[in-house]
Amino acid sequence: MWKIELEDIPFAADVRELLMAFYPEAAGAHVRGSCRDNIYEFTVTFHDGGLAHFSCDSAGDRFQVKSEIKRELYRTLSEHEHRTLPWGTLTGIRPTRLAMQGLDFRKEFLTSEEKIRLCFETARREEQVLGKIDYENGWSLYIGIPFCPTRCLYCSFTAYPVALWQYKKKSYIEALCREIEAVSLLMKDKKLQTVYMGGGTPTSLEAQELKTIMDKIGSCNDLSHLLEFTVEAGRPDSITEEKLAAVKQSGATRISVNPQTMNQKTLDVIGRRHTVQAVRDKFLMARRMGFYSINMDIIAGLPGERVADFAHTLDELELLGPDALTVHSLALKRAARLSEEKDNYSRTSNEDMCEMIETAGRRCREMELNPYYLYRQKNMAGNFENVGYAREGKEGIYNILIMEEKQIIAGCGAGCTTKIPLKDGKGVKRIENVKDPQIYIDRIDEMIARKRDIADGTD
Repeated sequence: MWKIELEDIPFAADVRELLMAFYPEAAGAHVRGSCRDNIYEFTVTFHDGGLAHFSCDSAGDRFQVKSEIKRELYRTLSEHEHRTLPWGTLTGIRPTRLAMQGLDFRKEFLTSEEKIRLCFETARREEQVLGKIDYENGWSLYIGIPFCPTRCLYCSFTAYPVALWQYKKKSYIEALCREIEAVSLLMKDKKLQTVYMGGGTPTSLEAQELKTIMDKIGSCNDLSHLLEFTVEAGRPDSITEEKLAAVKQSGATRISVNPQTMNQKTLDVIGRRHTVQAVRDKFLMARRMGFYSINMDIIAGLPGERVADFAHTLDELELLGPDALTVHSLALKRAARLSEEKDNYSRTSNEDMCEMIETAGRRCREMELNPYYLYRQKNMAGNFENVGYAREGKEGIYNILIMEEKQIIAGCGAGCTTKIPLKDGKGVKRIENVKDPQIYIDRIDEMIARKRDIADGTD
């Protein structure tokens, strides 16, 4: 695919990410580099035998040196491959954070004008939404339910088939409620502002099980400062009227019903064991039951889909009228079955990905949905992005908070991460829970003990 040999040059990871953006599959390049007399010298050998050379001064600010190396490598690759990348040299996952710092994207990262506009528009809306957040005295709670009806082809999350855990769900819920209670006690002097129950698929649990968890949250916390309570009801095949009633009665204000695609053939390929009609039925059921903040997720670049297929999904969703729509670009994660079996599936071309993403942005605006959060992932198809669009006042607050990392977010459940912002504003301390549900149950006291200083923040 590609190879990197850098002698006395510290930026191998950055070179690797840029190469992966250009060459996610077979064709690639060999990059050699060395330092001579304070000058970094690079040679690029392409898959077709072509050669290119460039050099950079090693003196100066580390960020600027790294940026210059990436720009020169980008120009070299772009010239040889006769194409550009929408985000240029930018490989970070939080471009809106850079926008808020006032960086010149065109100069620093060679980013396209379209993506610069998207980034700054999203950053402005993020700032508006987060204006109501109390970073110093507030906190957010994430609840992880690591069970799903089935595992999707592209999924890399901590998720286990719920059918295999029927006899251990009770023990998991008991351990989870213990952790919720302990964390809530530690945070009793702060204001709980958002709650997000994700997974996995929370609605793979039964209605009473959902109610038990949500009631525990309510009984352990003062919810008078709560701005948002989201429950992912992501898989239509896991949604019932009884479960939605339990979720609503327990205080949820926002849910997700996630089709990923509205093409039945693709649903079958990716392992989503529900029908297109089930998506329509469960969405309309939620509306009838009084859910007025419903998000839907779709993925651009799913195996076998072309632009017309993706446009059909957007047509179908426009008829339903969701309050928010998150558009993901397919990412090939190592832990996903799709990565292991990628040779069995056709990959979406860069041209088609570009048209899909552009179509999604245009159609969302036609539906009066505006971009409010944006993030990127490694190995993402076409080097694009994930964007959350929403109607005014229907933005997912937690989605922005988890990206911006400015407020304490306590993660309860197997595979969850607690994030505590550093007091100097430069990064976060991460506290991880074990991923396996049985180990989580067995070591719940340890999971709780790891968080004993959570309310104090960190230096």
